[in-house]
Amino acid sequence: MKKTAIPSYKEGVEKLEKRLSETFCQNALGAFNSDAERLSKEHLTILKGKVGDTAPNFILLNTNHQPVALYEVLKTKKVVLTFYRGTWCSYCNLILSQYQTVLPEIEKAGATILAISPQTPDESLNIKEKNKLQFEILSDNGNIVSKEFTTIHKIPERSLTKMTELGNDYDSYYCDEASEIPIPATFIIERNGIISFAETAGGDYRNRVESSEIINALNKNKSF
Repeated sequence: MKKTAIPSYKEGVEKLEKRLSETFCQNALGAFNSDAERLSKEHLTILKGKVGDTAPNFILLNTNHQPVALYEVLKTKKVVLTFYRGTWCSYCNLILSQYQTVLPEIEKAGATILAISPQTPDESLNIKEKNKLQFEILSDNGNIVSKEFTTIHKIPERSLTKMTELGNDYDSYYCDEASEIPIPATFIIERNGIISFAETAGGDYRNRVESSEIINALNKNKSF
């Protein structure tokens, strides 16, 4: 079987930001980048779930409004658990698309992906279809599960205003109007429920955990 080429998020984001600079007005882009930089300074301790911890079980709805239980999935395979912001986030679309690219390598290592955000199941379906994702996208209403693994923060009013100006109705993506989302983070949960990998690229949401880091960790812990 041909080995999957592992994409580079760093290279992908350079191309993405070039497109964004051509698409968005500099005022809006400057506001978003300023918020990202502020978040990186405000949130230095992000991970709630640590390596060696037992992951809490959860049951969340998938894009078909069907319940998915973590520990049911763990009966047959490891789980790469990743938290993202939303369909409207270009960086989330990029990283989830790259995770889809390496899904064969992840499955070869005996694992699958569960991606979580506080979006509605219908909006989760939108990001799944948009990026042709073949793994479960789960809806965490109120960030109940996300709070167990990563830090939650409120979207600044300035960013919400800019999103509205760009034609995005932020609240329509989510189950509530709290304007709270998780700081992106990724975990590997072994079949015994133990977290063997816990990483975030920091509060700056433009940075994400590279696919290569996940693949290397899965292959390193094949006998875990």
